[in-house]
Amino acid sequence: MDNRIFLFLATILSGFALIRVPLADSFLESVSPFTDIIGILTILIFSLVLIYKGVKSLFTK
Repeated sequence: MDNRIFLFLATILSGFALIRVPLADSFLESVSPFTDIIGILTILIFSLVLIYKGVKSLFTK
């Protein structure tokens, strides 16, 4: 089993964490839109990688 799959899943979870992190009332409030964009991009990219790896493994066996 490919151990990178678990790394990709952990990365997707960290993307959700970036979206949900509360930055209100802190000095990082100004970067809140930036963390949302990075979180969304992380989720999309690594979800597509997992889909690609799944389809690839279906057709190579």
